[in-house]
Amino acid sequence: MAQMTMIQAIKDAMRVELQRDPNVLIFGEDVGKVGGVFRATEGLQGEFGEDRVFDTPLAESAIAGLAVGLGVQGFRPIAEIQFVGFIFEALDQMLVQAARMRYRSGGKYNSPIVFRTPFGGGVKAAELHTDSLEGLILQSPGIKLVVPSNPYDAKGLLISAIRDNDPVFFMEHLNLYRSFRGEVPEGEYTVEIGKANVVREGKHVTILTYGAMVHTSLKAAEEMAKKGIEVEVIDLRTLLPLDIDTIVESIKKTNRAIVVQEAQKTSGAAAEIIAQINEKAILHLEAPVLRIAGPDTVYPFAQIEDQWLPNPARVIEGINKVLEF
Repeated sequence: MAQMTMIQAIKDAMRVELQRDPNVLIFGEDVGKVGGVFRATEGLQGEFGEDRVFDTPLAESAIAGLAVGLGVQGFRPIAEIQFVGFIFEALDQMLVQAARMRYRSGGKYNSPIVFRTPFGGGVKAAELHTDSLEGLILQSPGIKLVVPSNPYDAKGLLISAIRDNDPVFFMEHLNLYRSFRGEVPEGEYTVEIGKANVVREGKHVTILTYGAMVHTSLKAAEEMAKKGIEVEVIDLRTLLPLDIDTIVESIKKTNRAIVVQEAQKTSGAAAEIIAQINEKAILHLEAPVLRIAGPDTVYPFAQIEDQWLPNPARVIEGINKVLEF
């Protein structure tokens, strides 16, 4: 296997699908000759040509609208939104047009689109570049939501997303792009959308998380292990669809859980996860399910973002609270 960073794995996934399917197209701001602001598409235009990998104007509504039009014509667009904070003007095309296409056409048309976008803090980026806006997507039926935490999953999930006949919102955490390498198979493989991964087994507490918070949670679990507390960490991988079965099975074993998200606390993924746990596993709980999340404020300027972001110490505090309940 090759050793890849997450950005390399993402580019490799797109190369695999460009080679396999002539209907796959990539477009967005500066994704062509420049290769994207993070070089996720570097070299792909030279390899596959300007007809299949090309730049667009600085207009997210146009990028998403083009994707919808191409999708109903049989193409499989990969539309890059340069930063997640730029999606607001494209939400109509994503959540009203693409997400409802199959329903409103009676199954005649699909929207096999991947909307790729970087997100997440810890990199001292500018305003609107690092917000976690998955909560905006979660309430919209018809679109899938994927948030990988490592290179292997990023490649396999992106290939699955490109092949999916539903639109997929694919969120890539900025702080994971080049922070570490992992083993990634060469060629094509898929990771199932809607299937969580137990990345650390335990018996005392379950942590449910995704994206960069997987690594924050693992650090907390390692510290708790020194005290004899075995924490199970589940990487959700996808938030829509949510793998509630894996979550419930873990809670049956540990009887305690916390949900860790980088986004603000109110009305986020954690709230929905906890609601589903209460519906399906409340009799297995010995303590309330807690949320570890960002404060309910606007994402702060870079100088103070380290005080805003969830960290292992806050996760450990949450673990101790549910253990002591």
